[in-house]
Amino acid sequence: MPELNNPGPRTLRLSHFTIERAPDAVIWIGSDAEIHRINEAGCSLLGYSRDELVGRKIFDFSAQDNEHKFRKRWEQTKTKKTWRYEWAFQTKSGRSVPVEITRNYIEFDGKEYSCSFVRDITERKQAERALKNALKEVETLKNRLTEENLYLKHEIKLTHNFEEIIGSSDAIKGVLAKAEQVAATDCTVLLTGETGTGKELVARAIHYISRRRDRTLVKVNCAALPAALIESELFGHEKGAFTGAFERRTGRFELAHNGTIFLDEIGDLPLEIQVKLLRVLQNGEFERLGSPHTIATDVRIIAATNRDLEQSVKQGTFREDLFYRLNVFPIPLPSLRDRKEDIPALVSYFLEKYCHRIGRTIDSIPGPVMKSLCGYRWPGNIRELENIIERAVIMNTGPVLRAGDWLPHFTGREETSLHLDDLERRHIEKVLESTHWQVSGKNGAAALLGINPNTLVSRMKKFNIRRPV
Repeated sequence: MPELNNPGPRTLRLSHFTIERAPDAVIWIGSDAEIHRINEAGCSLLGYSRDELVGRKIFDFSAQDNEHKFRKRWEQTKTKKTWRYEWAFQTKSGRSVPVEITRNYIEFDGKEYSCSFVRDITERKQAERALKNALKEVETLKNRLTEENLYLKHEIKLTHNFEEIIGSSDAIKGVLAKAEQVAATDCTVLLTGETGTGKELVARAIHYISRRRDRTLVKVNCAALPAALIESELFGHEKGAFTGAFERRTGRFELAHNGTIFLDEIGDLPLEIQVKLLRVLQNGEFERLGSPHTIATDVRIIAATNRDLEQSVKQGTFREDLFYRLNVFPIPLPSLRDRKEDIPALVSYFLEKYCHRIGRTIDSIPGPVMKSLCGYRWPGNIRELENIIERAVIMNTGPVLRAGDWLPHFTGREETSLHLDDLERRHIEKVLESTHWQVSGKNGAAALLGINPNTLVSRMKKFNIRRPV
């Protein structure tokens, strides 16, 4: 390559041809900002002829430039020797063209110059703007979706205190709409529905959006208390009122003063206590056991039962007058089989809850597993579903929820044709067999079914279920 080290006419013509035909503008500028040379691409970029450009100051062709700014850039060019930056040139037609400039400092014949390679980046800038606009649109859509999500959450739970009630079915929306309607009043509410349908959650939600939310919510499970103690639990007792009453006890109605009392399983309340409860509902007063003094109380009552109270009235096990006092604003809760569209959301909720509690990671539920869960009739409703998912998390290994012994299989064609009572009876028998007829305790049938042991005993009596000899 001797010709390149000592160029002749041909090499100089090649150099000139290359510079003139280069797709990028090439501009030689002196230290005084004058344009000494510019190629065809440069002339085309600026929209001027070569004669109109050579000898002119470079800052004449940029609205954002002046001699002072040129001086600063020149000093940077001398220091850096080579550097790249973005700029904008003003064309003869007045259009602003964004460009990327690579400037090189050179000395020639004792003078200082810069040789700048200038590339039109209009398309790149347009693409950047399009991307920026797209990202802005995505952000707008994201914000809109967030707002819609908040709206949907509001629609599902109706108030910010319904977070624990999972579901978006029409059935559960109807329940929450009624709960919100009655919450603003002091009206007595009667929650009805099968065991495990979430009556306590609804009672809690009603309390926490009522005017009494800053006061106590007292919960009483009427089925779990022995008949001999339930009066003392509800109304309290004085010291010496009965054997073992060594000190005065404050009852639940006193604790709930100005607040709310939730009487769960109200259908199991003994008849003699029903009379005293009726008096509280009618007059807002009662006496402690062993005391002649009447105590006035301002309590909002929310009662719940899984029994058919009207049938209990006919059977003489529940007072008719008390039933009508309680049945001021009834809210029937749907069984899980009547809101099956909520099962996937409930499964996901309980899966996340117990994975976090137990320290597992399960992020995938195969379709057949979810289909089985949705196809099962869930006699124990949401409580049974929660217990099943907890068991599944304990037994599962890996990130995918695999079908195992925990998965209910009570979905056969023969079974779906049976009466609901038959289905429930057979399921209870299967669970009892699996626990060797252990009713209560951590591993008992009641825990697996997600119901109170007393409720299970009641169901066993109802269906005449007995342990085989």
